[in-house]
Amino acid sequence: MRTAEPLTVPHGPTAVDPARWPDVAAVPAASRARTAVTAAVVRHALRELPLRVRLAGGETLGQGGPLLEVRDPAAFHARIGTGGLVGFGESYMAGEWDAPDLVAALTVLAAHTADLVPAPLQRLRRLWAPRHPDEERNTPDGSRANISRHYDLSNELFALFLDDTLSYSAAVFRGFPASWDRLATAQQRKIDRLLDLADVRAGTRLLEIGTGWGELALRAAARGARVTSLTLSREQRALALERVRAAGLQDRVSIELCDYREARGEFDAVVSVEMIEAVGAEFWPAYFRVLDERLAPGGRVALQAITMPHERMLATRSTFTWIHKYVFPGGFIPSTQAIEETVRDHTRLRLARRDAFGAHYAETLRLWRERFAERAEEAGALGFDETFRRLWTFYLAYSEAGFRSGYLDVQQYLFTKENPAR
Repeated sequence: MRTAEPLTVPHGPTAVDPARWPDVAAVPAASRARTAVTAAVVRHALRELPLRVRLAGGETLGQGGPLLEVRDPAAFHARIGTGGLVGFGESYMAGEWDAPDLVAALTVLAAHTADLVPAPLQRLRRLWAPRHPDEERNTPDGSRANISRHYDLSNELFALFLDDTLSYSAAVFRGFPASWDRLATAQQRKIDRLLDLADVRAGTRLLEIGTGWGELALRAAARGARVTSLTLSREQRALALERVRAAGLQDRVSIELCDYREARGEFDAVVSVEMIEAVGAEFWPAYFRVLDERLAPGGRVALQAITMPHERMLATRSTFTWIHKYVFPGGFIPSTQAIEETVRDHTRLRLARRDAFGAHYAETLRLWRERFAERAEEAGALGFDETFRRLWTFYLAYSEAGFRSGYLDVQQYLFTKENPAR
């Protein structure tokens, strides 16, 4: 295939490779009328926000607050008018807008997300919002492809911004503000708390759904548990196996390239950390039935899950977003109500405990984002160009803003199975 020459985005920070980033390199064609309507809607929304939005040419909108600079208003409005939130993120990747404090600006937008689109347009969301591609449904084959697109990017990339535990989920800190030198301990504290919830000890038969890079399996095996861990990521499995061998725990840890629906056997405990977000609402009943079916009577499930408000979950359930397109294809964040109703209606599990700690995720993400920024040149040396680095910066900042605004939260759940009869 012929490689096209990179195009330079006007006012942007870098050349965008159209072969790698076709939808970023090219501003979508939009009619004058559509762009004008979009500009009017965007201006109306921004005027009421506690933001200071400065458009190229000198116009300023907003009620004051974090600065958001729109360098190319025509492209900015054309992208939003044709792609909504996808276009908003692509406009950032293209360098058409920026913010000195990206998290602060995105936190304002996240806090007002339900009000940004006028109510009449909200009611017509199904007509204008992009839909999920059918190939990204989380069927067994779809899940393998979706997981690979994120987690198989490069173990070296993730190692640039994760701590030595290689934990890619919310840590639990003792106090704020968090610091990098406390992150590994905070991640181990999170893991130990989940293992304690599941009552994992010497001799426990533990099923882990979602291996990551193996830290939870290692800590469970160090307690004397026998761990079966499932993953769909070949890259993660390879490195997790290396870590297991280096720790001399091969006799206690088995890491299988296996979909959760293919799990077999009976276990005293099941632990799953931020895996449900990759399952998809369509398959939540199947996921929780597997937890139930694999768990022995008297066993315990410890689950860590990112959550969002139920009303927003219902409103956005069918919407295809920038995060889906560029970061987590097939992903969908549940609400606490959705989790608890699915467990109640489809399993014999019973909710015993739920603890929220969203502020800890905001700090975890801040540390990852700052670390990634510090090591941007190393990411470039691995082959991740500046457009990708803007993508990854936006992803981490966007996620942090979700937790800082309260739009997102994270929970640790304990479910029990005391009675084998329904």
